[in-house]
Amino acid sequence: MYFCNGNIDEIKMKKDKIIYNNLNLKCMKTIKFFLATLALLFTCSMAQAQFNRRLENAVRNSAENAAVRQAERRTEQAVNKAIDDAFDPNRNNEGNTNNNNSGNAQPANNSQPTGGNAENSSQPATAESESVQGVKAAEMAYAKSDFVPGDEVMFDDQLASEKMGEFPSQWDLLEGNAEISKINGENVIYMDRSTTIAPLMKNPKNYLPESYTIEFDFYIEKEHPGWWNIELLEPDGNYRKSNIELWSKADANRTIEGSWTTTGNENRSSGSKADLSSVGWHRISISFNQRALKVYFDGVRTMNVPNVAQAGWFRIHGTDKHFIRDIRVAKGAVPLYDRMMSDGKFITYGITFDVGKSTIKPESMGEINRIVTLMKENADLKFSVEGHTDSTGNADSNQTLSDARSKAVVDKLVEMGIAADRLQSAGKGQTTPIADNGSDEGRAKNRRVEFVKI
Repeated sequence: MYFCNGNIDEIKMKKDKIIYNNLNLKCMKTIKFFLATLALLFTCSMAQAQFNRRLENAVRNSAENAAVRQAERRTEQAVNKAIDDAFDPNRNNEGNTNNNNSGNAQPANNSQPTGGNAENSSQPATAESESVQGVKAAEMAYAKSDFVPGDEVMFDDQLASEKMGEFPSQWDLLEGNAEISKINGENVIYMDRSTTIAPLMKNPKNYLPESYTIEFDFYIEKEHPGWWNIELLEPDGNYRKSNIELWSKADANRTIEGSWTTTGNENRSSGSKADLSSVGWHRISISFNQRALKVYFDGVRTMNVPNVAQAGWFRIHGTDKHFIRDIRVAKGAVPLYDRMMSDGKFITYGITFDVGKSTIKPESMGEINRIVTLMKENADLKFSVEGHTDSTGNADSNQTLSDARSKAVVDKLVEMGIAADRLQSAGKGQTTPIADNGSDEGRAKNRRVEFVKI
């Protein structure tokens, strides 16, 4: 019995232990499940919180980015307006018709000239916005240009007093046919095929000094892009001894090319890509300093030749029909600071304006940048900016025009970072000529901007 009772007790104890273990197991599973649930809830809560933070950040960043973009658009609009106002403060005021330093500004429309006496018709208003874009692009190019126009004018033909159909009075015809035509109401020289002309000078084949600049505009047409040449010649005029010959190739190559004779009588050549596909006016600028020659197309340097023989004169030749305007020849430039220190002022012909307006032309940006640099490097400099005209036109209108032009220059310098209290504007009109207004060269010298130290 004892054995039996012992076995029963042992069995009960084992049973109770099994039940206890099962209860503990169930309890542990419940606890683990509870803890796992809590952990899952905590993880989800953390994930949700993180998601909420990310969502909040994304919404905030999106709003900030939208605000930034809107601010950028407003800033861009303000900058564009400031540039437009600075370069054309009198857009609604046509001014008088006195011609002063015409240059590379695009026509009000891009109508195609047909040659001879043809007057061009107007185009749709969309051409005006395209012209504005072109002007701004030109400003950027000229702002980076290192071309410095000569500071003593030798030859300047603005064509203002010329009559339609007549041969240009300041030129000599060497071959072909040339006459005064019009593009968008402005006088230009039309050169027929295989035509060559040269400036009328007192010494026609030996007048170029050791340092000089030559500038002119030429017109590219859509149907007739044409070729043109400018030849810098030795005094004997022998074509085979041409010091340098430049030509544009308005074909698939789109290049400005040149060949020249070195000071050691070696023949060399070079070329550079240029955008000759853009219909309208383009500026060619040539700078020669003793033996170094540089060529610029719309302010961008396309040739840099270190060793070229001295030329005595130049001529322009058109292989196809050809239009040119605003031709200027000047003796080489003296640094601005040297001119100011010797005279207490400096005269610049490098700041040019639209005809009869105070609109600063894009090619003026190189000279304006040099003046800005001069003033930033010499913080004590203060200038009176004085605008001068020639005697063409009405004296009162010339006074008003010179007032507006001098103010436009001051406004542009202030826009580029010069303190306003360092500048004054003063229009002088036609009251203080420095040359005879009875000659074209004299009138060209009188059309100027002076920076007088104060």
